[in-house]
Amino acid sequence: MAGGQVKRAERGPGRPREERVTGAVLSAVLDLVTEQGMEAVTMDAVAARAGVSKPAIYRRWPGKHDLMIAAAETRIGVLTVPDLGDFRAELRAVLDARVEVYRMPGTARLLAGLIAAAEEGGEVRGAYQSYAARIMSETRKILERGKARGDVRADVDVRAAATLVAAPMIFRLVIEQQLPDEGFAADLADMIARAVGAPA
Repeated sequence: MAGGQVKRAERGPGRPREERVTGAVLSAVLDLVTEQGMEAVTMDAVAARAGVSKPAIYRRWPGKHDLMIAAAETRIGVLTVPDLGDFRAELRAVLDARVEVYRMPGTARLLAGLIAAAEEGGEVRGAYQSYAARIMSETRKILERGKARGDVRADVDVRAAATLVAAPMIFRLVIEQQLPDEGFAADLADMIARAVGAPA
């Protein structure tokens, strides 16, 4: 990975027309959320905004929640952080990447809607939990890598620490209604590194 930059996971090539339809639909969802909120996202509204038929949408996403998760993953998706040889540097790479997307118009509304939707039961809740697990996977990976390298304490609960990484920035954006910035990411990286770092 050139320059040690954080990269989003990329999907394999597909048919150009399929990609155009998929891209138009997911962009339409994000536009509707940004302009009007989650309640504006209906299959009819998405089809009209994207310029596609409802059957074309249902062939790809059986229901609204499937569509919402797919759209969310285009905005807040899986990251890949190279081994930088230092846990704090890798943590900062994750946080900086999240700052970039959290500052985009509509992301606060999108996150608030996802949190509310995740309260539903059954398969819907499971789908949102699976999405959350995917987007936190790289944080768990760098924590495990840090433990193996020795710059994260061996007794650290990786799941709890990953939640500690994710939660403050979401709280700042959704609850406090403030855009996180690089300074916030730097402070957060320092605090978390002190909390889970191995003694020198």
